[in-house]
Amino acid sequence: MALKITVIGTGYLGATHAAAMAELGFEVLGLDIDPAKIAMLERGETPMYEPGLEELLRAHVAGFEGASGRLRFTTSWEELADFGDVHFVCVNTPQKHGEYACDMSYVESAVESLAPLLRRPALVVGKSTVPVGSAARLAKRLVQLAPAGEDVELAWNPEFLREGFAVQDTLHPDRIVIGVDGGRAEELLREVYAKPVAEGSPFVVADFPTAELVKTSANSFLATKISFINAMAEVCEAAGGDVVKLAEAIGHDERIGKKFLRAGIGFGGGCLPKDIRAFMARAGELGADQALTFLREVDSINMRRRGHMVELTREAVGGSFLGTRVAVLGATFKPDSDDVRDSPALNVAGQIHLQGGQVTVYDPKGMENARRVFPTLGYADSALEAVRGADVVLHLTEWREFRELDPAALAEVVATPRILDGRNALDPELWRKAGWTYRALGRPQA
Repeated sequence: MALKITVIGTGYLGATHAAAMAELGFEVLGLDIDPAKIAMLERGETPMYEPGLEELLRAHVAGFEGASGRLRFTTSWEELADFGDVHFVCVNTPQKHGEYACDMSYVESAVESLAPLLRRPALVVGKSTVPVGSAARLAKRLVQLAPAGEDVELAWNPEFLREGFAVQDTLHPDRIVIGVDGGRAEELLREVYAKPVAEGSPFVVADFPTAELVKTSANSFLATKISFINAMAEVCEAAGGDVVKLAEAIGHDERIGKKFLRAGIGFGGGCLPKDIRAFMARAGELGADQALTFLREVDSINMRRRGHMVELTREAVGGSFLGTRVAVLGATFKPDSDDVRDSPALNVAGQIHLQGGQVTVYDPKGMENARRVFPTLGYADSALEAVRGADVVLHLTEWREFRELDPAALAEVVATPRILDGRNALDPELWRKAGWTYRALGRPQA
């Protein structure tokens, strides 16, 4: 008999996972406590922008032409427990307010709500990023609360989604990691992921602690690599070097690789910053805090880039933002997303605004979310309108639309053709030929 799958939490991770499981051929029931979000998903709409996700939803939610009907949504825990054989927990684990530590309340609430309703054998699979040691504790709690007792097992299956590529990453993952503690968990998850594994996705079986550590370790390594090249940008500026050429040269070393060696204003979003901070906090609780002290400098370098961009902008406009018009291209923390959580671009825009600059922002997808965070900033409907009358233009999110802009057309509407490339993603020669003063982080000014 085919497995039936449930997904608890229908945010970015949950909505994507639910649609992907339906695409893989399973009957899927998604749960959220927010009726408005459930109604949106049933209309084939998503609460966030993610390329390809709405199309995938409409391929499987009943009511759309040609839809499989394999994907449904509910607010009922009882319906969820009765329906599912494998329950994926995909709720948020944000940073605690005022602390580095991870807020586990949503995960714990999901377990407390589901477990008492599990009257037959079931597998609960955590996908949320949690502090190491959480899975063992939650596994015991499940057995205590579930009427089915030890027939309810837990596994940990960390997610590795990249915003902008989440559908691809779920259907064709570059690896599948599961943490298990015996029982049928491995067998069931091999059945769930049979298609990706048959296509060649590696299937890594580990214990609970190792599986929990994989996501935070991967994000810490990535954050370290980004902050390393940004630190080199600081040295290049002091020494008169070119960080782009430096990155190209060291990237040819196969031990280092070329990816994520583009210097800029740093990383943001809902994962990297809070994950490395939670990792440091948990290491301290385990008595291994010295092992991760380097992550404090990684975090410091990253945050310093934002302030440096503000200072370069102030310098460009003559030392004061008062009476200046600043155009900001980009509000999201990365392209192909509408996510502005801990966005370096929006942070820079906000700092300049608070220091007296008249800031106008344009982003292809993040305008609505940006307005919620910084309603006092100015917003434009296009890049051309954003730069109109500007004394300086800041390129802060590397959308393809911005790389394809016509510098000559923009030069006709700005007050001063001056651009600061906070992502080292534009072609300096193209902009300079169009009459712009171009400057990028870690590169010579001429």
